[in-house]
Amino acid sequence: MMTGERDGTLLGSVQRAIAVTDVVADARRPLPVKAIARACGLTLGTTYNIVRTLVHEGVLAHEPDGLVLGHRFPSLRPEETDGVFLARARATLRGVSKELGVTACLSRFIDGEIHVLDVVDAPHSPRVDVWVGPQDSAHASALGKRILSDLEAGDRLDYLSRHPLRKLTQNTISDRRTLLQHLDAYRCASIDVEEYAVGVRCLAVPVRAPGVIGSLAVGAPADSAPVDVAHVVKRMRSAASRLSLSRGVDGLA
Repeated sequence: MMTGERDGTLLGSVQRAIAVTDVVADARRPLPVKAIARACGLTLGTTYNIVRTLVHEGVLAHEPDGLVLGHRFPSLRPEETDGVFLARARATLRGVSKELGVTACLSRFIDGEIHVLDVVDAPHSPRVDVWVGPQDSAHASALGKRILSDLEAGDRLDYLSRHPLRKLTQNTISDRRTLLQHLDAYRCASIDVEEYAVGVRCLAVPVRAPGVIGSLAVGAPADSAPVDVAHVVKRMRSAASRLSLSRGVDGLA
């Protein structure tokens, strides 16, 4: 809901546009127009007109699941909000997904748990439902194993002590010693070949920044055409570096 002092010199249309932009900037996920209208206390028709103008000016941008900040917005604020990071992360994920033709996913270790932050689907590479129980399946997914590999030994063992290694498929590693050996063997990228879900293979690289341990992962059907893994890892690490730089570091360690 918009608030502010009544003043005959203020332009209501500008205030409404700013309110819409602020709602999108503060959002952790892309927002549909209806949600924006409710948050701002505006009619749906008015909100559509404002959004259309802001998209035309590059302040907002359309995504399949809602609105995010556009390419012109980040320069308007010195600090990086959740919305700014979402816009940058979404642009990176979309670029990876389009270039490689696969679903791309960003995850992060927060308060002792592994969370999926954003996913961009590829048209011919259906998404695996990583939104349900990612904390309990890190041992079986590339995105989870990548983060476990990058944790300090104490944090890794603490995590594993709280999360049983459930057998999700016949390929899932459910023995702790074997899993630890597997994690140590893959230092640059982590692989999951039908360990999390039958018919799906995934690859993940690290995303590192001060106070941040994350992973950029891609997934594709297990029976899809063979790929040059070294090339894919190189392209993914380049994308991960851009995400790291957006968080204020010089690149990947």
